[in-house]
Amino acid sequence: MSPSGTAAPAPAREDSAYDALTPGKSVYSSTKADPNTANIYGPGEITVYGTAHQHGLVGSNSLSAESIYVFNKTTLDQAANLIPGVNAANAGGPRNEATLMVRGFNRFQVPLLVDGIRIYLPADNRLDYGRFLTPDIAELQVAKGYASVLDGPDAMGGMVNLVTRKPHKVIEGELRGGTMLGHDGGYGGYNIFGMIGTKHDKWYAQASFSMNDVEQTDLSSNFVATPTQGKGKRLLSDSQDWRVNVKAGYTPNSTDEYTVNYTRQEGQKRAPFDVKDSVSIQKDWTWPAWDLDSLSLTSRTRLSDRLTLRSKLYRNTFYNLLRSFDNANLNTQTKPKAFNSYYNDTAWGGDVRLDAELSRKDTLGVAFYGRRDEHEEQEQVYPGGGWQSQVSSVEESYSIAAENIFRILPNLDLSTGFSYEWRALDRAQGYSNGIINYPTRNRGAPNGQARLSWRPDPASELHISVSDRVRFPTLFERFSTRFGGATSNPGLRPERAQNYELGGSHSFGKIDVAGALFYSHLTDLIANFPTLYEGVAVTQSRNISSGNYAGAEISISVPIRRNLLLGGNYTYIHQNVHDPVSSIYQVTDVPSHKAFAYVQWEPVKGLRLVPNVAINSNRWTTNSAGTAYFRTGHNVNIAARIDYRITPNVQVGVNASNLMDQNYEMADGFPSQGRNFFVNMRISG
Repeated sequence: MSPSGTAAPAPAREDSAYDALTPGKSVYSSTKADPNTANIYGPGEITVYGTAHQHGLVGSNSLSAESIYVFNKTTLDQAANLIPGVNAANAGGPRNEATLMVRGFNRFQVPLLVDGIRIYLPADNRLDYGRFLTPDIAELQVAKGYASVLDGPDAMGGMVNLVTRKPHKVIEGELRGGTMLGHDGGYGGYNIFGMIGTKHDKWYAQASFSMNDVEQTDLSSNFVATPTQGKGKRLLSDSQDWRVNVKAGYTPNSTDEYTVNYTRQEGQKRAPFDVKDSVSIQKDWTWPAWDLDSLSLTSRTRLSDRLTLRSKLYRNTFYNLLRSFDNANLNTQTKPKAFNSYYNDTAWGGDVRLDAELSRKDTLGVAFYGRRDEHEEQEQVYPGGGWQSQVSSVEESYSIAAENIFRILPNLDLSTGFSYEWRALDRAQGYSNGIINYPTRNRGAPNGQARLSWRPDPASELHISVSDRVRFPTLFERFSTRFGGATSNPGLRPERAQNYELGGSHSFGKIDVAGALFYSHLTDLIANFPTLYEGVAVTQSRNISSGNYAGAEISISVPIRRNLLLGGNYTYIHQNVHDPVSSIYQVTDVPSHKAFAYVQWEPVKGLRLVPNVAINSNRWTTNSAGTAYFRTGHNVNIAARIDYRITPNVQVGVNASNLMDQNYEMADGFPSQGRNFFVNMRISG
């Protein structure tokens, strides 16, 4: 046992192909354990190929807890936006949802996981990334284009994984508190975080709580008032989210681990209006409940020197309430436009994975994934407040996968993977003057991938990869009537993408550089096709579109001196999607050029200055009716943070964002936050 009372780490196995299939262990994986990040919850990691920056604050495909704190990114969308190839976006419209694009792939095509367990909403999977808080996150992982088949299905464009914290000392704790301020210094809200944990030779336990309460956000002082939105405070921009995580683990030896992990988060929000549309045509929606929880049991058992078994069992729930009101005052429900829509989802699932070292040069991993999603919904309608009958759907998802890593030469690895994924739809119901039982249809699809990695010297890595993956359509895409404007299509096929990448990294002394060229060919994309149903003009989801994405990304970190670090990244992407129905269609929400740069300077002991800038070129957007496409303007967000460590355990900080108070939009009609400040204190020990 170490002097601190923590268990000593397992000795590293050199030149073993087995390690390449062990998340957190492989020297060729960006998830390589770092002595400064011993608080990562290992059972929650996924495999992310690449190379970690040893000195930079932002990796090419991962982000540490300290970096998230330094750049003051309190939600998932804000944090992931720092990583090259990833950009945050506003879904626009009345839903007030933050989302992410990974090399152009949207939230339906890139699964979100928390501690390796997928967060999936079976009805429509409209995840709001702004509801996921980051203070209890130890690591943010993003697999771009190439996601291991062993980590689960539907990874058409990659995977995003939030890994929570885990204690690494006998007694440790942390407290944070902060206040948000608008461009004139007015109060905007607060956030708090607390964590306590303990780690011993054979067990550990931890509990944490975080809350983010936004009373209001301020628009830029350059915003021009409209009949819908005045200057200053952004109307209906308030929200509140809290999150709790509790975990306990049993570690009988240096290789085995058994854990129970519980996370619950609850959120509520309102939806700011489109500043260009009149109030009378807007939807008066609020979300009093956007709640998730997850209970999981995980295990890792070294059956023998060359055989390891991993497993996860979990239960997830989702409760959502959407309320529609008569008018912008949000206080009456008497008109036909008013309703209360309730969603209740429950998922039971698990996976089992066996890694076998067939020889010192050959490792095989096999995995089975299974999940059952139960969705229930019910609506209260007005006038009158009557209840429609409750409807439900049940669908099962499965995947069987294998991945082999063969060490052709001591510095040359070939990874190959194959999986077969299938969906079994047991029940699908809707409501229209009574319960509708839709015809059900099961679907399956194969997936394949390969990656060749060469390390000509200890400071360099080059790779080429191809990944052919699918994602299955949601219940909404197959069966939603879109308030009477669409008809169902139970035979809708999965979308597919072939992703190609040529990349590498090199360390010039302490200077780390990594980059990649990427290309994706997309087929069977789902689009709305006009048709007639019982003599009425409607649309139907069909696999009629195809597209191509191509781009490049590079990241660099340059330690100038011991107290001075420069870093940044740049991404270029070009997207082209052919929609045979619409001649004007454009892919929205992705800037062609995206750059981020920062400086970390510690002029005196205890004082840290981190100025940074995020630059986005214009991006395609659409008006609220979806009848016109045009580009938003570019934006340059200059920010800065100052931290001072009063004692080894107490730190105070100030952060400023959008210092130029630029007025810009990521989605038409929805201006972004103006200049804002954040003041906080952190106590750790």
